Amino acid sequence: MAKSKFSAQEKLEVIQAYEKGNFSIKEVIEQYQISLSTFKDWRNKYNHLGLEGLQPSKSWTTYLKETKLQAVHDYLSGKYSLAEIIIRYGISSQSVLGTWIKQYNGQKDVKTTGKRVNRPMTKGRTTKLEERIFIARDCMENNKDYQGIAERYNVSYQQVHQWTKKYEEGGEDALRDRRGRVKPEAELTSEEKTALQMKKLEKDNERLRAENALLKKLEEIERRRE
Repeated sequence: MAKSKFSAQEKLEVIQAYEKGNFSIKEVIEQYQISLSTFKDWRNKYNHLGLEGLQPSKSWTTYLKETKLQAVHDYLSGKYSLAEIIIRYGISSQSVLGTWIKQYNGQKDVKTTGKRVNRPMTKGRTTKLEERIFIARDCMENNKDYQGIAERYNVSYQQVHQWTKKYEEGGEDALRDRRGRVKPEAELTSEEKTALQMKKLEKDNERLRAENALLKKLEEIERRRE
């Protein structure tokens, strides 16, 4: 019997089973009893969003009619791949998008679906560089609709605004996560330079204390030998 739900960690294990070369795609989908489209969905979301993209949805997703039509039009234009459209509009899977395309091509009415509307995030979430670049570009192409883009990609308004501004001013490199990077001394403020000097003094004092303690230990050993 096929497993109905997978945790984010279990989905990651499935992806890694293939990427580590342990199994072929055919062997993976047979082993874990999933469809090929499901495997591709998981892999695309992981590549674009990391582990966050593999998290199970906690609520029903509402897709407005306008969003569905725009997604279908983007696909038919040939400008975007299925994976890019799914990330662009926050669609749950390729099969969902495929259903919209079939309805559209069959001249059926494409209606708003879902039970609960996703609320925009206020605290933001962790993202990869590729996703930040994609979101910043999309925001610029859509007349800087920060709130609309934030809701589309399930990130905060502040994140979209910050990424777009950085991308405009410094390009892709400006969107890199520089946490943990050591600033060159020329970039330090006077306060940062003072703090750095204090840390160096503390380390020097600690080193001297350790050396003195070692010398005392050696002297004690020598006395015992006499």
